[in-house]
Order: sequence, then C-alpha cells, then structure tokens
Amino acid sequence: MGFKSAIAVACVCVGALTLAGCNREQANNQQPAAQAAAGQAGSGMAPAADLSPESNQKYLADNGKMTGVTTRPSGLQYRVIKQGSGKTPTANDQVTVTYKGSLITGQVFDQTDPGQTATFPAGQLIPGWVEALQLMKEGDEWELTIPSALAYGEQGAGGVIPPNQTLVFQMALMKVEPLAPPP
Repeated sequence: MGFKSAIAVACVCVGALTLAGCNREQANNQQPAAQAAAGQAGSGMAPAADLSPESNQKYLADNGKMTGVTTRPSGLQYRVIKQGSGKTPTANDQVTVTYKGSLITGQVFDQTDPGQTATFPAGQLIPGWVEALQLMKEGDEWELTIPSALAYGEQGAGGVIPPNQTLVFQMALMKVEPLAPPP
C-alpha cells in the first residue's frame, strides 16, 4: 500500500467531520453506500474496496449506469427517491434538510440525528450541494453522488474525508426560506 493510500485509510478511521457546524462520531457498521439506497441492494454493484483515485472513478462510472441515476454536465449524479412538490431554493435561500454523508466505501462521516434537521444557507455549501439543491423541491428526497471536484477536492475535510473523494449523500429537502438579511 502506498503512503498516500495509507494516509487516506487512516483518515477514514479518525473521529468526526465538521460540516457546517455539525460534528458527530459515527459507527463503522453502516451498509456500503452502493447498497444502502433503496432499490440498489443486490444490484450487483459491489462496494469499493479502497479510496484510491481509480476506485473513485470506477464508483462514479458504475453509479452513472444505475437505473434512475441522472448525471449532470458538472459530473453531479442524483437519483430521486421521493418526489416533492414544494418550493425550489436559490443560492440566496436558507434550506432545512436531513442528510447522511458517506465515502464510497460506505463509511458514514456525518449525518443528521434521527428526527432532527439541519439548516444551512443554500449558497454557502459544497458546490455539489449548491447545484443539487437548486434542482430540488421541498419534499424531495435524493441520493447525491458528488465527484471530488464538487466536494472537498484535493484538500479533503476535517481529517475524515481524505483528498479527492467522491461523496454519497442521502438528502431530503424539508423547507426553503429566504435568508435573513445581515444585521
């Protein structure tokens, strides 16, 4: 195993990530992201064995071929789990969501607690979230597969997301509100 791979694996095993103020330690007994989404269990898409650039690219390529997955020109991939009918946010709105974020190995790095939500300024998140949110409607629940360039890129994040990682999110958009003007 190369030095960079060893560092990446070590980072996955470290504590928690700060994502817009949320900081939680997660259990390592989560299902692989490829199987966690409804309708994909037993699909033949095996979880990635590592976090190498090759595994990340293969994950994106394989996921893009899955039934119901839309790949945007930016590389963002999404699959609609539940369709809503409410408002669509702009980058100038505040959104209330539930989410679970994992690496391609299925390692969960952050999530909202059961029954809880998180509220963020829609335009101040990672580019993959900003793009996806502006396509969603209140009530939507999507699986997002976000390439590294639309996530944390070469720097990684919080000691838990190694550099150049594809991220997988289960996200539900609960509420859209105008952002409060600064005082």
